[in-house]
Amino acid sequence: MTTEHGAPTLDDVARAAGVSRSTASRAINGGERVSPEAQAAVDDAVARLGYSPNRAARSLVTRRTDSIALVVPEPDARILTDPFLAGVLRGVSEGLTGTELQLVLLLSRPDERPGHIARYLRSGHVDGAIVVSHHRDDRLEPELSRSHLPAVFVGRPFKPEGLHYVDVDNVAGGRTATHRLVERGCRRVATITGPLDMTATLDRLEGWRAELGEAGLPADVVAHGDFTAAGGAAAMEQILDEHPDIDGLFAASDLMATGALEVLRARGRSVPDDVKIVGFDALGVAERTTPRLTTVEQPLVQMVSVATSTLLDMLAGERVADEPRILTPHLVEGETA
Repeated sequence: MTTEHGAPTLDDVARAAGVSRSTASRAINGGERVSPEAQAAVDDAVARLGYSPNRAARSLVTRRTDSIALVVPEPDARILTDPFLAGVLRGVSEGLTGTELQLVLLLSRPDERPGHIARYLRSGHVDGAIVVSHHRDDRLEPELSRSHLPAVFVGRPFKPEGLHYVDVDNVAGGRTATHRLVERGCRRVATITGPLDMTATLDRLEGWRAELGEAGLPADVVAHGDFTAAGGAAAMEQILDEHPDIDGLFAASDLMATGALEVLRARGRSVPDDVKIVGFDALGVAERTTPRLTTVEQPLVQMVSVATSTLLDMLAGERVADEPRILTPHLVEGETA
């Protein structure tokens, strides 16, 4: 139903409900300081008139944007090629099904000044944020810690005090991968890390070192990658040039493991006969390698589900636990170790 002027207005709803315009506005935008009788009358008038509130005007009243940000401080190309980042995007989007929230994707640009994304979040453009693949110097941690914006990190922050996050136990994952190599007889075990300004990298590296230390084996063959196949290949070339005697490799991501496999094949090294490999992620890449990659599972679906539901609870004003959710990694059998 419409009025003679076209679409029904807030004044039309107020008249039909027998309440003031301000009462009708409050009832439509959250029901604060509205009696049950007035709320019911406004709800009935909205339904009868087919009234649709102006979202811009609603945001002025509620100070809500009905949008949340998925913050990925990485170049846009990584979203398309990295199964972890693509899985996070898909999972958060699916987690918002049934809500009226829109998803805003925030990526880094090559020419972007440090702190640009943090300033955007602080300016009230979104109601909350999920942060993934953050780096030490992107300023997200201190800015979100000081702000009142509800936020959840996927991955341990460097300074987690006052921040909500969910993560996999990356130290345990690094140990699990390295333990498999040691128990398979490897005595010269190398690792390819991710970027050293990320907590996942440092934790997986710590697990690798701890496991080799307990086995009484040297932990001196380290090359740094960037969680990409090209980075894994370059790191593998470096390792073979400097340490041709390696017989085991823990690659801190499956994409880097695929690059390492190509280099080993080109250098005439057989996997797993000459060099055994364990990766990390189990997000589809390991199933497509030849031989099929042995890897450590990162429970991404559960991580994203927990992060999204936690943020929704925060937006609803519900109390959420201060303690982080740390999930357990598991070895996924393959043919490379």
